[in-house]
Amino acid sequence: MSAPSLTPSKAGPARAPEPRAAGPSTRGGSFANSLRRNLTAHGFLIGAVLCFLVFSWYPMIREFLLAFQKTESGQTTWVGLDNLETVFNDPAFWQAWRNTLLFTVLALIFGFAVPFVAAVVINEFRHGQGYLRLLVYLPVMLPPVASVLLFKYLYDPGYGLLNEVFGFFGVPAQQWLQDPDLSMLSVVIAATWMNMGGATLIYLAALQGVPGELYEAAELDGAGLLRKIWHITIPQTRLILSLMLLMQIIATMQVFVEPFLLTGGAGPEGSTTTVVYLIYQYAFNFNNYGAAAALGLLLLVLLAGFSALYVKLSRAEDK
Repeated sequence: MSAPSLTPSKAGPARAPEPRAAGPSTRGGSFANSLRRNLTAHGFLIGAVLCFLVFSWYPMIREFLLAFQKTESGQTTWVGLDNLETVFNDPAFWQAWRNTLLFTVLALIFGFAVPFVAAVVINEFRHGQGYLRLLVYLPVMLPPVASVLLFKYLYDPGYGLLNEVFGFFGVPAQQWLQDPDLSMLSVVIAATWMNMGGATLIYLAALQGVPGELYEAAELDGAGLLRKIWHITIPQTRLILSLMLLMQIIATMQVFVEPFLLTGGAGPEGSTTTVVYLIYQYAFNFNNYGAAAALGLLLLVLLAGFSALYVKLSRAEDK
């Protein structure tokens, strides 16, 4: 008779060890370790939020309050819509809006089309694109004052380089910054040269994301350069073009630096007075901060409404 085996013939299912409940000390230690590990990131985040609140949100809230207030002899009183009435009754108000809209239209014709064309041309080069990108972006790296001094030299009616070149071809000298009919166009040309570098690089990045097979197929079909741009380049970069159009309108509606430095702000017969320069005049020349805030609030509402309309149309187009 054989001895009974000490081990069972069939092993039963192994029992998983019961998990130990994490005690308060474990949870507290995990939270403390996480806090210490992310302390630096939290510090940078809090600093950025504080800067945003102090230098962005607080001025916006303060401007909204100032639009309905008036300060005289240190006493601040609520005046309701009186500041808006003052702004609307100012003859310079409507002239400033006309000039701003004119600048926006001209800037879209030059400042929106020229960078895109420059990006298309640079994208066609197989070699030396890095040097061309640097050459295009170089004006952005220059201080605005230096660029303005350069264009003042170019526009000078006596010894300006632009009149010298025109005189070589028999074109009479022009009063670029002194003529009310040419001053705004001169400002737009200067602003386009000073700011086109960033837009050109953005367009160039978008163009390099277009599949090359589309252009190869178009070439096999006998399409020329213009047809490829119209049927391939523009549709493939439509999203970035729409975004840049919106950003261009918002930026040009707030133009201030170029006319202020080139023509002193107002220009001949007020031809370069923009909305933002009129805000500057109300605040720092007339000491009427309520009117300045009211005009700034109108500009904010207009740009916010345009942005909302653009977003709505974009969503409708995506559907």
